This record gives sequence, C-alpha cells and structure tokens, in this order.
Amino acid sequence: MNDQIIISYARKIDKSLPLTLHLRKCILAAVRCEGVKVPVEINVLVTDNEGIRAINRTARDIDRATDVLSFPAFVLKPGKLPEDWTPYIDPATGLLPLGDMAISLQRAREQAAEFGHSVRREVGYLTIHSVLHLLGYDHMDEGEMKRQMRAREEAILAEISLPR
Repeated sequence: MNDQIIISYARKIDKSLPLTLHLRKCILAAVRCEGVKVPVEINVLVTDNEGIRAINRTARDIDRATDVLSFPAFVLKPGKLPEDWTPYIDPATGLLPLGDMAISLQRAREQAAEFGHSVRREVGYLTIHSVLHLLGYDHMDEGEMKRQMRAREEAILAEISLPR
C-alpha cells in the first residue's frame, strides 16, 4: 500500500533512520491489526517536553507536558470501523487522513527508565496508543473502553515483538 506517514522532528530531536522506521512500523502494524485496508495518511511530530507542553496548552488548554497527543480527523467507533472507507478518503490523494500525533521523545525516555523497559518499547507503545485514539479508542474512565484499548495495545505490541 502507498501509505503516507509524515514524520517531523522538532528542536534537537534524534532524527535517526532507526527511529523513523520504528515509528512507521508501529503505525502500520496498528492500522493493519485494526482492519484498515486502505492507504492511510498520518502526521507525526516528534518533539520534547517543552514542545508537547506548548501543543497541549494551545490545543487542550492544559499547561503541562505529556507523553503523546492525538488529534483524530474523524469520530470513529473503536473496533467497529466502517466497511466502506470511500466517504473518508481524500479524493486529491487517495489516502485516508486519520489525523495527527505528537510524541515527546524526552518523556518517552523518562517513562522507559521509570517502567524498566527500552525506549524502543515505550515509543512503540505511545505510537500504537495514539493510532488507536485516531481510530476512535478512548480511556477517559477506568471502565470497559480502557480495558478494550489496553487489550488492543498489548495485542499489537506482541504482533511486532514489543511485549511487556
């Protein structure tokens, strides 16, 4: 498929090919595992705590850094995606524009150390978590939706050999 994953790096962020390939692999695994069978477009910004704090303040009126932010293009139902994506496809590109995400690589490094796993695993988790938000998943409460989202995250992480 001719997916378009646009990865931008802010400030003095590691722009290495391995990181870029890892982000791409995680995004594509998540959309495929969720049953999206059309080429997608997702914009990714890799930034630091200061950069994500500014985005969080502007977009959500929350003045603090976070690990990942997701900005879905559509309101979708988790696990119940459309059978026909035609109305969602951008006619100019032929792609399904799922939305945007911002990841704080600085926060991912901090959390990897805190949780005792690799930065690769943490970045993978945050990326997959964000894609699931773009596909309609949420975790605002401690109920069924959060359990459903966590189960999907773990299944996708296992699929690409990044289990806990």
